[in-house]
This record gives sequence, C-alpha cells and structure tokens, in this order.
Amino acid sequence: MNSGHQVRIVMLSVASLVVMSAGVIILLPVAAVTLFRARSLYAAATTQLARVILRLWGIRIVVHQEQPFPRDQTVYISNHTSTLDLFVLVALGLPNTRFFLSGFLRKYVPLGILAYLMGTFFTVPQNRPADRARIFMRADRILRRTGESVYLSPEGGRISTGEIGPFNKGSFHLATSLKAPIVPMFLYVPPAIDPGMGFNAMAGSVHVYVKPAIETDLWRIEDVEKNKETTRDMFVDWHRDIFGITHGERSAASIGLPTAVEVR
Repeated sequence: MNSGHQVRIVMLSVASLVVMSAGVIILLPVAAVTLFRARSLYAAATTQLARVILRLWGIRIVVHQEQPFPRDQTVYISNHTSTLDLFVLVALGLPNTRFFLSGFLRKYVPLGILAYLMGTFFTVPQNRPADRARIFMRADRILRRTGESVYLSPEGGRISTGEIGPFNKGSFHLATSLKAPIVPMFLYVPPAIDPGMGFNAMAGSVHVYVKPAIETDLWRIEDVEKNKETTRDMFVDWHRDIFGITHGERSAASIGLPTAVEVR
C-alpha cells in the first residue's frame, strides 16, 4: 500500500468519525427530549449518516429487487463479507427494522451510541451460549410486542474468504418463533473495492440482490437445522450465479435478475 493510499484511508476514516460524532451530538438531545422513545426517528437519521459516509468513500449502492421492502414484520438476512456491509445495510433504510450487532463494536463510541439509539440488539461471542440465548429471547419478546422487523447475518461474522460461511441457527429460530417471513439479501462487494476485515475501501458500487421472501408459517422449531441448511444452499447458488456474471461466465438475463436501482 503506497503512502498516498494510506493518507486517503486515514483522512476518510477521520471524516467518517466526524460525521458519526456530529450525528451523535445532534441526536442525543433529540433523544433526551423524546425520552428515547422515537426509535424510528433516530433510525431514519442514522440511515442518512450512513449514506453520507458511503458517499465520502465513493461507494454507491445498487439494489436489485422486484418489489419494495415489506412493511410487515420481516426477518432480513444476508451474507457478511466486508466492513462495508454494516454501512450498506443501514443505508438501505429497511422499514421499521432493528439490527443485531456484535457488542465488540461498542468500543467505537459514536457507532455504539447510534446503534443503541436505533434499538440494536448487541450480541456476544458464540462461546457464551447462555448469554446468546438470553439476548435472542429478549429480542423475541420485544419484536413480538412491537411488530418490528429485524436484520441479522446467519454467518455471524465477516467471511472474507470469498465463500459462504457456515450459518448459525439464531435467525431461523427467531423467524420460526415469530412466524415472520425471511427476506434474504445477497451482498456483492467487488474485490477491487472490498476492504475485507479492514477499512481500505475503494470507490465503486456495492450490489444488493433482494431475493423473494421465504414464508415460515409452517416452520417448526425442530426443523430449524434443516431450514438453516436449505437457506444456506440458496446463498451458495446465488454466490455462484453472481460470480458467474462478474467473471463473464453467464449473463444477468440468464438468471432473471430484477431491475437495478441506485440508493441515494
């Protein structure tokens, strides 16, 4: 990495921190006045902050979907390959949606405060199963009461190997309990702009492929493992299709991709 590239990363990282910090400074008094009860307002503001940060880095979001995101309670899931994913997902402005996020990220204080205001469920590592179970049970109670949607990645962490990683059961258990449809999204970050586990993102377009909803009305808790693996197989197929397009092995028309719309 040359010095000019390093300077760019440092400057944009500082600018991103400034944007998030300014958002916190503005939102905290608003939250205090509204008694921390206007979650949708804080989420809408954070969506705009995420879009500003992505524009600073020269990142565009191109969404491929056949219909708008649903207004009814939904469990959104996606693959998780990059540091960019968090900002892309928030920038999508998923309707009335909370997020699951690693509690580790609260060490980035402005990010942690914004996530808290959005009603984020903070998770703990897989080696603390009892704590994770309590977090998911609490999320289930809140979502059942509020009717809100939720996003979480079944891969758990970033998988930067260029493959679809193993899926955890949490999102499928939650969807089964809530009887809420799952809307899967495949995120494609081109290798040329992908920062992977780091922060050195380059300018370019991230593509979000929104797939048809998976109905869970007839799902049973005892079938969570099977449904998890069936859904992962779908992601593996989408991964193959998208990479086939990017490498010129097949056309978008051959797999029926919907119209692309850029998020602004």
